[in-house]
Amino acid sequence: MANSGNKELASTATQLSAEIARVLRNRKGLTQEQVGKQIGYTASAVSAMETGAQPASDEMYLALDAAIGDGLGIFKSAVKFVRLDKYPKQFKDFALLEQRAITLSVYEPMVIYGLFQTEAYARALISGGYPPLSDQRVDELVGARMARKVLLERDPPAMIELILDEATLRRRLGSPEIMREQLLHLVAETQRRNVTLQVMPLDRGLRGEHAGVRGPLVLVETRDHEHLFYLEEQDLSMLIDDPAQVTTYSHRYAKIRAEALSPDESLAFVEQLAGDQ
Repeated sequence: MANSGNKELASTATQLSAEIARVLRNRKGLTQEQVGKQIGYTASAVSAMETGAQPASDEMYLALDAAIGDGLGIFKSAVKFVRLDKYPKQFKDFALLEQRAITLSVYEPMVIYGLFQTEAYARALISGGYPPLSDQRVDELVGARMARKVLLERDPPAMIELILDEATLRRRLGSPEIMREQLLHLVAETQRRNVTLQVMPLDRGLRGEHAGVRGPLVLVETRDHEHLFYLEEQDLSMLIDDPAQVTTYSHRYAKIRAEALSPDESLAFVEQLAGDQ
């Protein structure tokens, strides 16, 4: 539902896209009702979009491209920037970097990494955090998280190594059904030839070494073969490109990978855990 308070909160990308839509509509001499009929929305929905009271959905932007965009792809291009503005402030820079990565190496000891979350799991995670978020903000964040999955379908695909601590797989969020769906989804996603999953067992520390005790880390290799390290905790983030520091984190990640279960062992473990939900 449109909210007049959203006008002041609308992002720059949303405001610019709305203004372009209004200018193009007026240039064609069309009313909001006429445009609405062409794209399958009400006049009030078009009005809410143009004023920023209700940001357009991806579907509305694509429909606007066909109706008033003159084949230029203006609104299709706008989608990625509007999506970016929906991410938390500390994540925006990394979101663009993640989509351009050719290699992504992840160790996550708390929750399933965002790229591999189901919508139900993501919603349970986001809505259950603190401080509480409005339903609209939860919807925005869930939608933005699901939009990140385009990386998995990209051609050429990014090579992704995912190491999850066993605790992330046992920590139930939402309900046993949601968790079972999430685990089965994880199994399905790791069938991709460009994705490797490993599990760090809970008893790793009993063997005398555990390189993952310092928390999560993400290593990224860009198309220009630049290597970076990303860390996010407690709503704070760091993006490090200093070669010496990145090398240290790369060595730590390599040690974490060596200490984890093999991909085959990990897959069998997740399948068994899904059956126990």
